[in-house]
Amino acid sequence: MDAKERVAELTKLLTEANYRYYVLDDPQMPDFEYDHLLRELEDLEKANPELLRADSPTQRVGGAAISAFEKYNHPVPLMSLQDVFSLEELNEFLEKILSAEPETEFSVEPKIDGLSVALEYVDGKFVRGATRGDGTVGEDVTENLKTIRSIPMSIENAPPRLIIRGEVYMPKKSFEMLNARQEEEGKPLFANPRNAAAGSLRQLDPKICAQRGLDIYIFNIQLCEGLDFKTHIETLDYLKALRLKVIPHKMLRNIREIDDFVLSINENRGDLPCDIDGAVIKVNDLTQRERLGTTAKFPRWAAAYKYPPEIKETVVEDIIIQVGRTGVLTPKAVVRPVRLAGTTVTNDTLHNQDFISERDIRIGDTVHIRKAGEIIPEILDVIQEKRPANAAPYLLPDTCPVCGAKVERDEDGAFMRCTGATCGAQLSRKIAHFVSRDAMDIEGLGGAIVDALIEKGLIKTPADIYYLQQNEIESLWKSGKAAAKKLLDAIESSKQQDVSRLIYALGIRQVGAKASKVLASSFGNLDALMNATLEELTAVPDVGGITARNIKDWFSQPQAGEMIRRLRDAGVNFDSKRVISDTRFAGKVFVLTGALSKFTRDEATEKIELFGGKASGSVSKKTSFVVVGENAGSKERKARELGIPILSEDEFLEMIQ
Repeated sequence: MDAKERVAELTKLLTEANYRYYVLDDPQMPDFEYDHLLRELEDLEKANPELLRADSPTQRVGGAAISAFEKYNHPVPLMSLQDVFSLEELNEFLEKILSAEPETEFSVEPKIDGLSVALEYVDGKFVRGATRGDGTVGEDVTENLKTIRSIPMSIENAPPRLIIRGEVYMPKKSFEMLNARQEEEGKPLFANPRNAAAGSLRQLDPKICAQRGLDIYIFNIQLCEGLDFKTHIETLDYLKALRLKVIPHKMLRNIREIDDFVLSINENRGDLPCDIDGAVIKVNDLTQRERLGTTAKFPRWAAAYKYPPEIKETVVEDIIIQVGRTGVLTPKAVVRPVRLAGTTVTNDTLHNQDFISERDIRIGDTVHIRKAGEIIPEILDVIQEKRPANAAPYLLPDTCPVCGAKVERDEDGAFMRCTGATCGAQLSRKIAHFVSRDAMDIEGLGGAIVDALIEKGLIKTPADIYYLQQNEIESLWKSGKAAAKKLLDAIESSKQQDVSRLIYALGIRQVGAKASKVLASSFGNLDALMNATLEELTAVPDVGGITARNIKDWFSQPQAGEMIRRLRDAGVNFDSKRVISDTRFAGKVFVLTGALSKFTRDEATEKIELFGGKASGSVSKKTSFVVVGENAGSKERKARELGIPILSEDEFLEMIQ
């Protein structure tokens, strides 16, 4: 089979796997197999650029970061709905329609609490996606929408032009994971999934959006060239046949049945994968819709019933401490089980010491609780008159409850962190970070294998990876010896990685992959970095006082010293292969834009950093040069407006030769 045939086969296999996983919720392909096939497709496309298709599964993270979203005029306005807040108001709405159209049938759907968008397909290819905006003018967020895997990049048997409307949302699991990462990294939490979805879809860098796990429900056809439909249900069936993820719905005629179903959606909202804030009731017959017409703001044939927030009392029975990957101590209230917004709540995140102190939350308190954004349980206030006489103010511990290392307060005072370099509570995530692609890049050490090694007591620090023996790990795979040898070979190979990867792998706070490269190039080896003074560290570009202090504090720990010793004894490389000796780009900021033909962005970035410069994703007054390829677009225009020097690829090559 030649490359072209294999690319077509892999594209078909991966597209079908995406459809089953993200639309049908019926995964058939194991994650390992999917990742392996996706890597094979990436390699084939890299070796044969002419075979790269716009709808390839590898193109889910679209283009490079942009400086701003362009405005988009909707060919068909995206109207909003009138809200009703009680069954009485809902019944008035229904009765008014039924008096004019007695034989009306209604579609009842959950109202997804997300961000409304329009998707446009031309000849079956996804060409554009935009936010609702004011209904007439939105923002072009095509590249970010490409990262949502339930949106097909191409549709078979599609009309010449199709515009559909959907609601982008953040699934509950994605929202919880996002806030967990935010909390671990000491960043502000998102208030609710809708805010998180809106913020994610408006990220200027599609790679960030891709990490947020967004999804979409399609609920309307805005424009469909060459086809006519008689009812709303026909349009939904058609969209489903096109393999789109269509909103759940039910067709009803009777007012009482509609009332009961609207209430049942609220009662069972906990079973949905996403947050909802109501139910939408629409006339099914499209001709009836035309007769009913619209007001200046809303269609007369649809309404949104908004659910009121649910607040209940419960008791704080205990406060426990959890430790995240970055060492953040997160207090959680264990509460007396209470049914809230469709699920049973047994605990509530208390965020940090300031949150507890401001609300004066104590063990034994009776509190009012609700679900913020209908997802996260939130303590609103304490019912003081029900407080037990012996309830004492709660303070977080000053040592880690897992490893006993010292706990320090963040610079901004919001979070407490364990300073232990080998804290057991953080081990699984520390190992996952240590072996990740941008760190030591040890293929085969996935989450399940890491957890199994920890459970068997074979690894207690990242350094233990380099002391694993084949007979100890053969039982982890069906293939036994072959799989064990393959992993040990990957571990052995990782010893030769550049020290910049090791620095990043150590997980020092605020030292990312980019800073690790700069530190490695500046100091030449790990020993020089370990012995560097604060003044020497802050003299490195992009290393501020806080980051310098984090580096000094990390290397000063006894746990860190022992881990470094064992890594050295195992033969892990401590030297940099790219020491900065030529600083011709020191203090210079480059922006790469357009389709580059003579080098990849990664290759150009590496050269820039090797000569002491910095590569940025956006043009600003601080930009020194903009390197342009074909179809450079808005970044080139902005550079000209700001008077920033523009370089062709040949001119850039002259600078680095």
